[in-house]
Amino acid sequence: MADLKSQIIAQLNLQEVKPEDIGNDQPLFKEGLGLDSIDALELIVLLQQHYNIRIANPEQGPEIFHSVRSMAEYITAHQKQQG
Repeated sequence: MADLKSQIIAQLNLQEVKPEDIGNDQPLFKEGLGLDSIDALELIVLLQQHYNIRIANPEQGPEIFHSVRSMAEYITAHQKQQG
């Protein structure tokens, strides 16, 4: 998950944040890392560019992007489907 954290930091240009600063189960939005809706769009782009995964149902966004762990689980599940 460290790679995913590094990708999130790079994609969102979070210069003050280190991968170890982000807990695996820490919420990415609101009280957690404090990301906003623009950041959510950037995370969608990250999935497309790095993992060739498109989110078919935008309503899944809050579930997918809840934490680094939920993103990693979504990536793992969808890469297997495509493989």
